[in-house]
Amino acid sequence: MDDGAGIRRRRQCAGCGARFTTFERVEQAPLVVIKSDGTTQPFERSKIEAGVLSAAKGRPVSAADAGVLAAAVEEALSTVGVEASTADIGRLVLERLAQTDDVTYLRFASVYKAFQGLGDFQAELGRLSKVSD
Repeated sequence: MDDGAGIRRRRQCAGCGARFTTFERVEQAPLVVIKSDGTTQPFERSKIEAGVLSAAKGRPVSAADAGVLAAAVEEALSTVGVEASTADIGRLVLERLAQTDDVTYLRFASVYKAFQGLGDFQAELGRLSKVSD
């Protein structure tokens, strides 16, 4: 309990009078992902890391960078509530990738947004250019 997240309490047993210490801490509710088909599943940070690493193949984005990005996304989601849609998660990943690596951003966006052709890439590149400026 040395991280400051707990409360230390001294208590006394009503039966025998013995004194003891208890520690209380807030238990975080697990994040739940609402998929596009309406089903739910537990949030898995490793899925974000895997998706980012797949998009970053051959780019200067390390596994540690992907882990930091995934942790930031998880933290952002946990401040909003216990449920998040896949759209919210994808948007948060893209926001962070825009600050990390442009090529990885485009690769991730092409799968996440299901690009159909060159026009989709050009439109997304235009949005990315506006964000970078």
